[in-house]
Amino acid sequence: EDVDIPSRRVLITGATGLLGRAVFKEFNENNWNAVGCGYRRAQPRFEQINLLDSIAVHDIIHDFQPHVIVHCAAERRPDIVESQPDAASQLNVAASANLAKEAAGVGAFLIYISTDYVFDGTSPPYKETDVPNPLNLYGKTKLEGEKAVLENNEETAVLRIPVLYGEVERLEESAVTVMFDKVQFSNKSANMDHWQQRFPTNVKDVAAVCRQLAEKRMLDPSIKGIFHWSGNEQMTKYEMACAIADAFNLPSSHLRPITDSPVVGALRPKNAQLDCSKLEMLGIGQRTPFRAGIRESLWPFLVDKRWRQTVFH
Repeated sequence: EDVDIPSRRVLITGATGLLGRAVFKEFNENNWNAVGCGYRRAQPRFEQINLLDSIAVHDIIHDFQPHVIVHCAAERRPDIVESQPDAASQLNVAASANLAKEAAGVGAFLIYISTDYVFDGTSPPYKETDVPNPLNLYGKTKLEGEKAVLENNEETAVLRIPVLYGEVERLEESAVTVMFDKVQFSNKSANMDHWQQRFPTNVKDVAAVCRQLAEKRMLDPSIKGIFHWSGNEQMTKYEMACAIADAFNLPSSHLRPITDSPVVGALRPKNAQLDCSKLEMLGIGQRTPFRAGIRESLWPFLVDKRWRQTVFH
């Protein structure tokens, strides 16, 4: 019998990454024909495309003719960007500009994923109209990427989001989940940043926002420009670590809050809270409570599975 292929087509870059996997799944499960592309980890599930290869990018977009492109691929680790500025700029700016041009060529709606790090963190919460002032090179390359996509394709949406967590393949995939080992191994004390105010955001929620934006855009061509989305629970890394401990009935007394601003690595904004009212007024968005989301994300990495009995029986 004929297989019903949905007529709405979406192309997702960075589909092998933490956010890209969630975005692919969200569209795929909601009656979109989704194609994901990745690079190092692409095969066999996703198309292998080097986004710096403009011919390959042109070809996949012209072959697939997507209605929507969600551009998740980026170098998003601030300390790596500082040490490899040229490579980061190629991916975050040049590849994004090219993708915007190609999207315009087939009339595709591009959603460019950006970051709260375009702000300096001195006067939160930040609206879409507030003037960016990135403190580190990562924030600067993502801001340059925003400008590049909007210059090359005025029909683009820029979606700024904060620190992400979700179902990870390795704990190091997220700055939130990477803390789990320090939480679990309570035999040695662990210093935790208690200076920077963060708003941990579940990738499932961001994926839902991308799909809702795309679907609204199919009905309303005025959906474009800059948007903000974020979880609404304000926490330092120390507070996240304590919440993780609490979610798994683990001790947290070995975690030590450090209230000084960090001296190593790329500069971070103290509080780059995003005002999300623009999307909320459009009826777009969902938020998973942090404890529920983190429990679901970290459960497979729990070392002592005896915890299962105490909670579920």
